[in-house]
Amino acid sequence: MGGLFGGMMNPDSVFGQIMTRIWILFWANILFVVVSIPVVTMGPALAALYYVMLKVLRGDKSLSPFKTFFEGLRANFKQGLICWLAFLGIAALTYADLHFLKGLEGSIATVMKCGVLAVFFACFAIMICLMPVMAAFADTIPHLLKHAIFFAFKNPIRLIAMAAVYIVPLAITYLDTQTQPLYAFCWCFFGFSAVVMTCSSMLIRDFNQFLPAVETDEGEGGAGPNKEGQSARKTLKEMKKLEG
Repeated sequence: MGGLFGGMMNPDSVFGQIMTRIWILFWANILFVVVSIPVVTMGPALAALYYVMLKVLRGDKSLSPFKTFFEGLRANFKQGLICWLAFLGIAALTYADLHFLKGLEGSIATVMKCGVLAVFFACFAIMICLMPVMAAFADTIPHLLKHAIFFAFKNPIRLIAMAAVYIVPLAITYLDTQTQPLYAFCWCFFGFSAVVMTCSSMLIRDFNQFLPAVETDEGEGGAGPNKEGQSARKTLKEMKKLEG
C-alpha cells in the first residue's frame, strides 16, 4: 500500500503530473486575480498568465507558479499595460458610439452600428492573440501586433474557438444571476487559468515553430517560451513567413 501511495505521489507519475498542473493552475489564477484588481494592470497580468501556461505546455518540469508568473509580469509589464489601456480605450469609444447611435434610426444608423461592432470585434480578435504572442516572443509593440494578426487570421476556426472560450463562460456568468456566487468562486480560483490554458493549447503548435527546442534529459534547449538565460521572450526571426 505504501509503495502504491508513494508511486502516486511521485511527480513523474500520471497522478503526480495532474496534481502538479492543478497546483500551478490554482496559484497562477490567484496571482492573476490579485494583480488584476486595479483593472488597468489586467493586461500585464494576462500576459504573465500566458507566460506560465506556455511553459507548462512546453514541459518545464522545474516551474514555480510564483517565480514564473512574476518573471512574465516583469518582462511584459510595460507593453502589456500600453496594449491593455489601448484596448480599454477602444472598448470605451465603442460603447460611446453605440450609445450615441442608439437614438438614431434608419439604414445608415444600422450600417454604422455594424461597422462600429465589426471594428471592435476585430480589435478583440487581435487582442486575444496579442497577449500570448507577447508572452512568447520579444519584440516591439508594432511587430507584436503584426505577429498577433498573423496568428489570429492564420486559422479562422481556431480564432472563433478562442473567442468562444473567452466569451461563452463570461456570458453565462453574467446571465445566470442565481448561480453567480458559484461562478465567482470558479473564476477566482481556476477560471482564468483554464481559459488561458485552453487558448495556449490551441496556439502552442504554431508557436513551437519559432521557439527553442524543448529541454531534453541532457539539458539541451529550453523548456519555456525562451532558452534559459535569455530574455523572458524571444524575437521571431523568420519574418519572411509572417510577411509572405
